[in-house]
Amino acid sequence: MRFLLITHIQNARQSLKASRMRSTLTMIGVTIGVASITTILALSGGASKVVGDQINSLGGNIAVVRPGNVSDPLSGIAQVQAERSFSTSTLTETDVSSIRSIAHVKAVAPIMIMSGVIKGDTTAPSTSQVVATTPELSSISNLQIDTGGFLDPDASNQQTVVIGQQLSLNIFGSESSLGKTVTIRGLPFTVNGVLKYIGQPINYNGVDFDNAAIINLSYGKILNQGAAQIQQIDLQADSVANLSRSIINVNQALLTNHQDEADFSVLSGSQIAEPTSQLFDAIAGVSAAVAAISLLVGGVGIMNIMLVTVAERTREIGIRKALGASNGDITWQFLIESLAISLGGGAVGYLIGYAIAFLAGTTVLTFYPILNWQVAAVAFGVSVGIGVVFGIYPAIRASKKDPIDSLRQYN
Repeated sequence: MRFLLITHIQNARQSLKASRMRSTLTMIGVTIGVASITTILALSGGASKVVGDQINSLGGNIAVVRPGNVSDPLSGIAQVQAERSFSTSTLTETDVSSIRSIAHVKAVAPIMIMSGVIKGDTTAPSTSQVVATTPELSSISNLQIDTGGFLDPDASNQQTVVIGQQLSLNIFGSESSLGKTVTIRGLPFTVNGVLKYIGQPINYNGVDFDNAAIINLSYGKILNQGAAQIQQIDLQADSVANLSRSIINVNQALLTNHQDEADFSVLSGSQIAEPTSQLFDAIAGVSAAVAAISLLVGGVGIMNIMLVTVAERTREIGIRKALGASNGDITWQFLIESLAISLGGGAVGYLIGYAIAFLAGTTVLTFYPILNWQVAAVAFGVSVGIGVVFGIYPAIRASKKDPIDSLRQYN
C-alpha cells in the first residue's frame, strides 16, 4: 500500500510537471481563496488578541458595568453601541456612588462618551471623542501621562482637559500643548495634561485615547444639558481575590437601584473582551463566506482540468487496468493529482495571506495578525476539502472506464 501511494505521488508529480502552465493556472483560484481566508482569520484573531492582552495586563482585578443584560456576547457589543448612539443608558450617577461605597472596591470610573466639535488652533477631525469621567480612570485603565497631569481629584470643578497625543498634534501641531486652551462645544478648557501615545484604538473602553479629550464628569453633564449619559462604569478591586465578591455586591447594589430589573451587566476577565472578540469573529465569518466564492471557482477549475486530464489519458488508464490496476488504484491516482493541485495552491495562498496580513498590520492597522496553528489548520483543511470534493468525480469517472475501450483510444 505504501509503495502504491509513493507511486501515485510520483505519477502525480510527473503529470503536473508535464502540464505545468495549466496546473499553475488551475491553482490560482484555490490560492486566492485560501489567501483571503488566511488574511481575514489572522487579522480578526489579532484584533481580538489586542483586547484580551489589555485585560490581562491590568492585573486581573478589573470589572466593567455596561447597560443592558448581555446574555449573548455578540449582541452585547451591539447593545453598548446602541446605548451610546440612540437611547438613554440605564446606568446612573447613583450606580457610581453605590459601587464606590462597596467594600474592596478600590477605584470607580464612569465613562460618558460624547461627540462634539473640538477646537484648538485648528478643528479636530470628526472622529475625535470627548470623554467625561473621573480621575480614577487613569489608574484603572493604566493611562500614562506624557506631560502635565491627569484630572485633579481635588479640582473637579476646574475647566481642565487631558488630551491624547494625536489630538494634540491635530489641533495644535505639537505634542507640547500644556496650558493651551481647547474649546469643546463652545466651552473653553485648559490643557492639564497630554497622554503618552498608546496606538490602540481597539480597547475594552471603546475609546481611542490618542484622539480623545478627557474632561471631568461634572463638565460632561454641562455639555450634555445637565444629564449624565454613562455608557460604562469601570471598577477596580483592591485585589484579584476580592474581585468575585465585589462583583456579587455590585450586582446586588445595582439591582436595588434598578428596582430588581437586571438591565445591566457586570463583566470581568475574558468576559470584558468577549463582545469585541465575538464581533470580529462574526465579521470574519461573513468575510470568509464571501472569500469562499473564489474557492468554489477554484474547485470548479480543478474538476474541469481533471476531467480534461482523464480524457487525455484514457489509453494510459486502459494500459494500467490491463496490467492489473484496480478501480481503486485508478481512483487514488487521479484523486492524488487533484489533491496535489489544491494543496499546492493552498500552501501558496497561506503564505500570501499572511504576507498581506502583516503588511496591513504594519502600514494600515494598529495591531499585528495572530500567528497560530488554527489558521494553518483551516487553510490545510480547506485545501484538502476542495481537492477531494472537486476531484472525486473525475477520479471515479476514470476508474470506471472500460479497459478494452480505453486501449482503443489513441489521443
